[in-house]
Amino acid sequence: MNTLPPTDAGRLRLGPATIARTDLGQPDLPAGARVDVVVACHTPTRPIGRAVASLLDGNPEAAVTVVCHNRSAEEIAAEIRPAHRDLVRYLEHTDPRPSASGPFNAGMRAARTPWVSIMGSDDQLAPGAVASWLALAEATGAEFVVPRLALGRPTAIVPTPAPRPTRLLATYVRSRGFGGRASQSRLVRRFASTDLVADRLAYRSAPLGLLSVEMLRRTGAHLVEGATVGGDVAMVTRLFACVPTAYDAAGPVYLIGEDASDRVTYVVRPITEQLGFLPGLLTADWFTALGAARRRAVVVKMVRIHVFGAVYYRDREDIWTPTERAALAGLCRRLHHAAPGFDRVLSRADRDLLDACLDPAVPASVLMARAQARRRHGRPETLFTRDPAWLLDREAPLRFMAASLLTKLLPSAPVPVLAGSRPTGEEN
Repeated sequence: MNTLPPTDAGRLRLGPATIARTDLGQPDLPAGARVDVVVACHTPTRPIGRAVASLLDGNPEAAVTVVCHNRSAEEIAAEIRPAHRDLVRYLEHTDPRPSASGPFNAGMRAARTPWVSIMGSDDQLAPGAVASWLALAEATGAEFVVPRLALGRPTAIVPTPAPRPTRLLATYVRSRGFGGRASQSRLVRRFASTDLVADRLAYRSAPLGLLSVEMLRRTGAHLVEGATVGGDVAMVTRLFACVPTAYDAAGPVYLIGEDASDRVTYVVRPITEQLGFLPGLLTADWFTALGAARRRAVVVKMVRIHVFGAVYYRDREDIWTPTERAALAGLCRRLHHAAPGFDRVLSRADRDLLDACLDPAVPASVLMARAQARRRHGRPETLFTRDPAWLLDREAPLRFMAASLLTKLLPSAPVPVLAGSRPTGEEN
């Protein structure tokens, strides 16, 4: 961790925009901590105390760094429970951008451990999540461990990524102790190690989970600062494509909170801003170096999730000005150029919508109706491809939906106990 000369007593400058508060909390690394979990918070109205409690009470391998974004550490610390307040390191990060990318990058740069993780201030970790990630990293050699996500409540599993069925077995193999130690290690490595295409990794858009600090420094991977939307997409997709990755498919969940009403992601913005991260991703050296199958897998996800999502939430005709339609069509053409033939795996309903996106002459009412129609799942139009030859492709609807359902219904496995772990406190 590089530092600049101190500013004054109780404050240590870590960079041009980041100060570590040495007079508050616990600036030194706690004994036994193996992962620095970075929680970014831009307002004391967020449930930061709940996020911190989920780490300190249930994940003793974690050290907690709270990055106070354009706020004083005192304001944010006041919202953390008194029993936890002095167990946290506080950083103050100042920048003019309404994006979490800046404070997250600052926290990752200031990591004190071999592993780092990022976490939203309205999110939580289930007890044992960090231990499960570490055990999987040790068993597989992964530099990025992807967690199981849930939305709003622990049982509402997010079905992405939707991997091969064998990838769902690793946590059980590890927890049940099949075979001898060497045999078990080989099985876990085989079942948990993932592939960008085979395991549909691109459908996960945020770099949540366990990240090797050495890997981040080696690759220079970082969130895009200033991006109001999609600042994490290029980073996480690059990691999936370029570094060893494992998926903790049945481990304790990372719980995404639904408290916040001020997420910038939900704001309807011009297409060039909403999807502004895509052109840079498509021209990045790491992306253009990928093989055709890998580029197609990434682009299929970008269209299904980001492009079609942007159209779906623009549900008023007055939004679709000629400028917006031209921007949408131009972006879709760039996607076709980046991965020719990607659209063959799309459902009939998706192809209908893509055709409308590419043609600004199609009335906005038709564009919006097709965006609605593709979400009426279970109909032939949403299940079948135009060309029957692509019906059973890995990315085509039938196999993709089946894999997603299996991922969502997978029961949790027992939490591993790591040697040397500190005892957990009581659950709240």
